[in-house]
Amino acid sequence: MKKIVLYFCFYFLMVGCTSSQSKKTYKNLGNPVEFATTISAKDLKEALYIYASDEFEGRQTGEPGQKKAVEFIKERYMALGIPSPIAKDDYFQEIPANFFNNQANGDSENVLAYIKGADKPDEVIVISAHLDHIGISKNGDINNGADDDGSGTVALIEIAKAFKAAADKGFGPKRSILFLHVTGEEIGLYGSRYYTEVDPTFPLENTVADLNIDMIGRVDKKHENKRNYLYLIGSDKLSSELHDISEAINKKYFNMEFDYTYNDDNDPNRFYYRSDHYNFAKNNIPVIFYFNGTHADYHRPTDTPDKIEYDLLETRSRLIFHTAWELANREDRIKVDKK
Repeated sequence: MKKIVLYFCFYFLMVGCTSSQSKKTYKNLGNPVEFATTISAKDLKEALYIYASDEFEGRQTGEPGQKKAVEFIKERYMALGIPSPIAKDDYFQEIPANFFNNQANGDSENVLAYIKGADKPDEVIVISAHLDHIGISKNGDINNGADDDGSGTVALIEIAKAFKAAADKGFGPKRSILFLHVTGEEIGLYGSRYYTEVDPTFPLENTVADLNIDMIGRVDKKHENKRNYLYLIGSDKLSSELHDISEAINKKYFNMEFDYTYNDDNDPNRFYYRSDHYNFAKNNIPVIFYFNGTHADYHRPTDTPDKIEYDLLETRSRLIFHTAWELANREDRIKVDKK
């Protein structure tokens, strides 16, 4: 009888320990839904009405408006308490004027912020968006670039805010996450090229993936009657695993339509080669380019913040956050299985 009692005591002790350990493991992972909800249409709108205002003069590379833009981004990260990987309070990766091949009227800057990984800090997920636009037209009209790429810029800051909220509650990502705002995209992808070819803050061999956000605040003509969509480009070009993860995240949390029209190798628009993800892809780093398609206001002064569909911008930003969360926290690094 004594042996039976001892057996059951031991059994319940072990079950209790196992249960406790299971709960501890779950707690350490955190619930991404809780933190995704910190990304709000209200905050996105408030930020974009500043970032795509006339005060920023179209954010042309090297111009005073672009300098205001990088200060805006820096101040947001400092207010959130998200540090730079460069040095304390130094968020700017300086790019000399001569690097731009006479396409800019001065030097410029990428803006970098990051959250260090808790378990695998040397492995890095990059989330990128370009901070520049095309400036002022010859007739004096300001090209505010609310969608291109003000939408990606404010989305990236909101995604960073969500990861910081998780880290503050003890649910920091396993891998490091770099929030990379690049300059010079409109004149030839210069900022991302500088980062990947000249001064990668984190070694490219340790870079797991790049999720690039370029225009996610509008609806194109094709989808006017079916708003819950997003174009994805490049997700299957280098890693089958990345594509499958992306699809699974969408199915689990959002169930929006992923349109792969522009992912076709024969796409005449060649969008795969026309945004900053490409400088990562050509270095064998898996990428996803998130895009809402073009519209009548593309590269025109009429690309203004009042035309952004903020509910969609919120949903799309949350989708990218969930995808980055999965890439940062999964046990194994995704594999490159294509050339």
